[in-house]
Amino acid sequence: MESERQANRLFRTLGRAVRLRCPRCGATALFRGWFSMADACALCGLRFERVQGYFVGAIYINYAVTAAIAIGGFFVLWSQTALSTAAQLALLVPVVILFPLWFFRYSRSLWLALEWLINREL
Repeated sequence: MESERQANRLFRTLGRAVRLRCPRCGATALFRGWFSMADACALCGLRFERVQGYFVGAIYINYAVTAAIAIGGFFVLWSQTALSTAAQLALLVPVVILFPLWFFRYSRSLWLALEWLINREL
């Protein structure tokens, strides 16, 4: 029964992270603009950035997902097409540049949700 509650909490919190919502209550948005994050939740008061450098872990998440997409994309193109390495890189370099900009918000949201799952006292 306890593991079922933990699984429900995990899926609920990750669902809120994917929707870019507060991991505690899920009611308010994390971002006011594309790159501008709110300081705290307007409803439950959860502070989103606790200290300077708090979101360094989000940078690692963003980097890991981007690297996985780039490496996976390279091998998929290499195995499924007859493109040269230069042509593959010409296709993948724009992805590697643009994807982290798009994924920035989600990496921060996922980092905040992961930290909240581990440390619910804050």
